[in-house]
Amino acid sequence: MPSEQVEQLRTYARERWQTGAFTAGGIGRKREANASVRADSICWVDADEPALSSLFSGFETLRLALNEQLYLGLFEFEAHLTRYAPGAHYARHLDRFSDGSAHVVSCILYLNEAWQPADGGQLRMYPGREQDDCVDVLPEGGTLVAFLSGRIHHEVLPATRERWSFTGWFKVRA
Repeated sequence: MPSEQVEQLRTYARERWQTGAFTAGGIGRKREANASVRADSICWVDADEPALSSLFSGFETLRLALNEQLYLGLFEFEAHLTRYAPGAHYARHLDRFSDGSAHVVSCILYLNEAWQPADGGQLRMYPGREQDDCVDVLPEGGTLVAFLSGRIHHEVLPATRERWSFTGWFKVRA
């Protein structure tokens, strides 16, 4: 994504943060806050928000392409803006409940400016069968990460500065 679009999205996210639109990220079906597992803040968003309409349009194009190429039956997309304060993290997890199948593809679009490895905050993904097999993704602005929600364990490592993203899930009818 071009840097000017990333900057506009980051500015929008910060404005929403400053108005108090964010809440503590939760875990489980009841979305209960538990800072020892998840210490981010989120703001649910939708395609009706003018500042996000072109972004949601792009994700709709991606949904159609995934369905055409991979026959996933993706039906809708839900998303939120995410803010990690310095030191915040999210422990290793899957993006789908063990008894559910609605979340199929997870997507993270990073909104950070001039991110460096020393800033931390990497997305650590565990794509292999081995417990220690991992890949770290630096949360550089404009980078989009997409993966299977029910197969790829992942975590967010603590960062030394504020970390922003747009996070969403393609879903099927449950």
